[in-house]
Amino acid sequence: MTDLEALSKTTRINALFDFYQTLLTEKQATFLRYYFHENFSLGEIAAEFEISRQAVYEHIKRAERVLEDYEEKLHLLAQYERRQQLLQSLLQEAEGGRQREELLRIARELINLDMIDDEVIEE
Repeated sequence: MTDLEALSKTTRINALFDFYQTLLTEKQATFLRYYFHENFSLGEIAAEFEISRQAVYEHIKRAERVLEDYEEKLHLLAQYERRQQLLQSLLQEAEGGRQREELLRIARELINLDMIDDEVIEE
C-alpha cells in the first residue's frame, strides 16, 4: 500500500468513525481511536491491553468492516460528502451571479438528500 493509499484509508476510517463511533463496542472504538487517531502501533496497543499484536490487528480489521457495513446500509458519510459538494456548488453559483434556476436546482437537490422517496421536491 502506498503512502497516499494509506492516508486515504486513514482519512476514510476517521470519517466513518466520526459518524458511527457510538454504534461500535467500547473495545472497537478504543482500538480504532488508538490506531487511527493517536497513531499507536499494533505493538503499542498490544502492550497496553496485554494481548497479542495479531489480536489487535484482528480487532481493528473487524471494526473497519463494521464501519463499512454501517456506511453501506446508512450512507451517512456519502450523504455528508454530497451535501458538502452541493453547498460548494451553490456558493460558487451565487458568487458568480449565475442563473436563478441553477441555484434553485442545487437547493432542491440539497433538500432532497434528506427526504424519503415519496417526499421528493419536484422542480
